[in-house]
Amino acid sequence: MKLSIYTLTFLFAGIFLMPFQTEAQEKKTLFIILDGIQRELLIKNPTPNMDEIISEGGYFPAHVGGAKGGYSETPTISAVGYNSLLTGVWVNKHNVKGNSIRRPNYNYWTIFRHFKENYPNKTTAVYSTWLDNRTKLVGENLEATGHLQLDYHFDGLEVDTLGYPHDDKSEYIKKIDQEVAAYAAKDISRKAPDLTWVYLQYTDDMGHRFGASPEMDLAIQEADRQVGLIWSAIKEREKEFDEDWMIAITTDHGRGEGGFHHGGQSDEERATWIISNQSFNEIASNIPGIVDLFPTIANYMHIEIPKNQAMEVDGVSLWGEAYASHLKGTLNGNLLNLNWKDYGSGEKAKIWVTPTNQFRYGNSDLYRLLGETDLAKETVELDLKMKYDNLKVVLELPEGFINVWLKNQE
Repeated sequence: MKLSIYTLTFLFAGIFLMPFQTEAQEKKTLFIILDGIQRELLIKNPTPNMDEIISEGGYFPAHVGGAKGGYSETPTISAVGYNSLLTGVWVNKHNVKGNSIRRPNYNYWTIFRHFKENYPNKTTAVYSTWLDNRTKLVGENLEATGHLQLDYHFDGLEVDTLGYPHDDKSEYIKKIDQEVAAYAAKDISRKAPDLTWVYLQYTDDMGHRFGASPEMDLAIQEADRQVGLIWSAIKEREKEFDEDWMIAITTDHGRGEGGFHHGGQSDEERATWIISNQSFNEIASNIPGIVDLFPTIANYMHIEIPKNQAMEVDGVSLWGEAYASHLKGTLNGNLLNLNWKDYGSGEKAKIWVTPTNQFRYGNSDLYRLLGETDLAKETVELDLKMKYDNLKVVLELPEGFINVWLKNQE
């Protein structure tokens, strides 16, 4: 792995996270989750295919787990991380708290649902070593997701215990990963879905069984070979059909001491990474979160997000112009203090607040506009003239939003 970094009536109005531009090339996006690969082992191992992708775009240290100790603190568990990518929000919103996926809050739409709402005639695909990714997280054909339909999928092999008999060394998962990657590469080469998710599991199994070990090293190298199949199909499509692809590769969590387990909030468990063939903006150099991939894909693919939904997104786009990120704040009595990271745009942002959280129930929140602030100041103090126990604060940027939930400390 190379360590180079190439480096309120308005609520239902539609917005573009990025202004639409007429382009000759058709844009397509594919994202891959390689389960449970800690940052240091990815860097240590030879990964020539991912290195080639990095050479076209970049490698970025990233994180999962939400705000440590805060309202959005999120378990570093697999399905929880997948859903944070799919929805662009942390667990306090999407409500997937573990791998059982008991009660997802489908009011927080996945990137697939937004994409199909915008482009019903374009195609989507999921190729996965875990069936629940499509049936529960994406929620295909569920009433709660508007009976969302994907165009292509290849998954569920793990429930075929006759064709793939389970063994205590996870060789069946290794075989399934290989078949999923090969099938995905073949479909990409022939059908080129417009928005695709590939999920591969074997690395996580090796981590749980052997920790940081030669077995885990070999699993990472095998995952790179599988990425290479998909990357070759993308390059072929770009060459033969003049398409413009974004590939984004990440992992869902790090690992604790010894590289065995995860789920907690240690720095090692929260530490992840993102790789892409696209040149990301300055925000990507400030330890982005897995939630940032949702708005990144939305910007790249020109997906229109309704304003009331965009105000809930916890991530910020890594593609396109950077305005602000890392919104934090305190609420003490009537006083609201906010701070953020500015990226030199010279623009202003509107400040919206609401004490309610009706969106989670499928309703709308009534926001109060407090005014505007210069992003370059990176801080503002406001007298609210009244006390709120809890407050959702949203900065409306020239393109997109950033938000934070605050609890009154008085």
